[in-house]
Amino acid sequence: MKAEFKSVEFAPGKTLSVDTGRLAKQANGSAVVKLGETMVLATATAAKEAKDDIPFFPLSVEFRETYAAGGKFPGGFIKREGRPSDKEILSCRLIDRTIRPLFPENYMNETQIICQVVSSDGENDGDVLGAVASSVSLTLSDIPFDGPMAQVRVGRVEGKLIINPTVSELEFSDLDMTVGGTLENVVMVEGEMEELSEQEMLDAIDAAHESIKKLCEFQVELRNEFGKEKWEVPEPEKDEELRSKVLEQLGNQLEEVSRAELGKHEYNSKVDEIIKDVIAKLEEDYPEREDEIKEFAGDEQKKLLRNLILEEQHRLDGRKPDDIRNIWTEVGYLPRTHGSSVFTRGETQALVSVTLGTKRDEQAIDTLFDTEPKRFMLNYNFPPYCVGEVKPMRGTSRREVGHGMLAERALQSVIPSAEDFDYTIRVVSDILESNGSSSMASVCGGSMALMDAGVPISKPVAGIAMGMVVGEDGKSVVLSDIQGEEDHMGDMDFKITGTPDGITACQMDIKVQGISAEVMKEALEQARSGRHHILEKMAETISQPRAELSAYAPSSIKLEIDGEQIGNVIGPGGKIIQSIQRETETVINIEEVDNKGIVTVSADSDENARKAVEKIKALTGKLEEGETYLGTVRAIKEYGAFVEIMPGKDGLLHISEIEHDRINNVSDVLQEGDKIEVKLVRVESGGKLRLSRKALLPKPEES
Repeated sequence: MKAEFKSVEFAPGKTLSVDTGRLAKQANGSAVVKLGETMVLATATAAKEAKDDIPFFPLSVEFRETYAAGGKFPGGFIKREGRPSDKEILSCRLIDRTIRPLFPENYMNETQIICQVVSSDGENDGDVLGAVASSVSLTLSDIPFDGPMAQVRVGRVEGKLIINPTVSELEFSDLDMTVGGTLENVVMVEGEMEELSEQEMLDAIDAAHESIKKLCEFQVELRNEFGKEKWEVPEPEKDEELRSKVLEQLGNQLEEVSRAELGKHEYNSKVDEIIKDVIAKLEEDYPEREDEIKEFAGDEQKKLLRNLILEEQHRLDGRKPDDIRNIWTEVGYLPRTHGSSVFTRGETQALVSVTLGTKRDEQAIDTLFDTEPKRFMLNYNFPPYCVGEVKPMRGTSRREVGHGMLAERALQSVIPSAEDFDYTIRVVSDILESNGSSSMASVCGGSMALMDAGVPISKPVAGIAMGMVVGEDGKSVVLSDIQGEEDHMGDMDFKITGTPDGITACQMDIKVQGISAEVMKEALEQARSGRHHILEKMAETISQPRAELSAYAPSSIKLEIDGEQIGNVIGPGGKIIQSIQRETETVINIEEVDNKGIVTVSADSDENARKAVEKIKALTGKLEEGETYLGTVRAIKEYGAFVEIMPGKDGLLHISEIEHDRINNVSDVLQEGDKIEVKLVRVESGGKLRLSRKALLPKPEES
């Protein structure tokens, strides 16, 4: 059966093709999406029966890049793909967050999307293609889905927006943003940028949405031609009598608690007490109906909180929609780290540390599209105690990977280049308390910790999480600095980071079917105001990088040598460079750039680094006949001694040149390891060195 690809030009010069109905036919739906020579296979599979005993939609999304797709072998000892890379985890999160809001509310069948990059041309990334393939497979399947949707990447090179830029084009782009949406609205946004303005970001989103519309229209055509009939999702039966009884027992208790401006745990404890009391009062008439009672009470609680915001602009903690929670900060809290900070905003707190290392501390990367090592990384940890829970800690979660990458992208554009600051930089953010916006606390705390470490970042960076509540009549209220309940019961989580001069990263998730351009513009402007307020609070503690690094940070010295001298420093089999590193307790790295050797010396102490530099300078300097050198006796022979005057450069000190008086045994005067001054008498053919010690000694007086 020959492939019959259907194609659409969704952006200038960009044609996407789809093959369906031939591969993976036992899944409910499948599709292969192709751009250039990159192809992604996506399958959608769902259980026949719904799950009634879980409070959330059981959707799982997997994304895999096989090395075979690019004609490569996996690096390392085991020649088989292992656990998902961070890139794969981030890609599956992008897909999940775009399609999850598009399933019917009452659909609770376990559903799995699997995307596989089966061919890669090394230029067209498979992540956004995987999102389109996922939507096609769901749209054509019998699984209930309120799509289609599509994703595109937006770049900007020399001021020109590019849809789905290639890997090569992204190297020159000041924008790397993924946008997901439907025919009507934008659903998801995530990316990094180099201090773009709010309007520039909106223009990029608008351009992306135009291409998304074309891809969605194309999928509608495919559905009309190949689509299966969708399953019906039955409306859940609600016991209205029980609901009425629950509301009667609740009375105005939830409203009173919601207006009391309580902290997170106090609020949750009082709500739990109210619901437990209602369950106890109804237990006799409605035995074993605890879950339904909790659901009705939860629905009422959500409705009440949303109405308070929509009608009175009243939030749980008493803030107005654009108010920021109280902030306190501290730097230098951890004495032995190279930099540290504590950033606390309301009931969210991050303890952030910075570690500076050498080039050998860079993170090795081996993925299908990227093999360049990372010299800046941010790790985000979310231990269970930060929300007052007890849970097993078994490795890094997908959420931690995603939040850490968002914070890393937020700070990436202000990190100095290796030429200006030749250190590997690791930031670790440990969330100690969480009531919303912990990733943004990591950005703020990370910026402050970097300045405390003396890392010359170009500007401080702050982040803020924006929320939104949309009423049935379409009325909406945008909220600044949302906390946990507002995230849980609201309709949007829009995280925006930036410097005083522009946006550096963003991430938007929504629970409704889309967000209008007007609301997004309002959110961005309100976020800009909030970001500037937070930056001012941070500046009260630290406003610029410290002039000096921590005393515990490694010392790093860079020097340039002639390219022809690189071999002299390395020596045969690396013997000389290893000897220098061993003797001076340093790490030496040499790179050849434009026929020059760029040498970086790193050590725990400045003294050791300088000792190594002196040895390297001696190795790469020119030997001058008649000059005096401090050498080390390396070998004793009957006819003289061999003295090392530079690392790897020995000369013969003949027995007749040791002293003015005749000596019978060299060992009577010299021993191996002795430090002596010698004069370089001449450099013979073949590079042999002739030395003299007696030339530096005063001549004996004649008797």
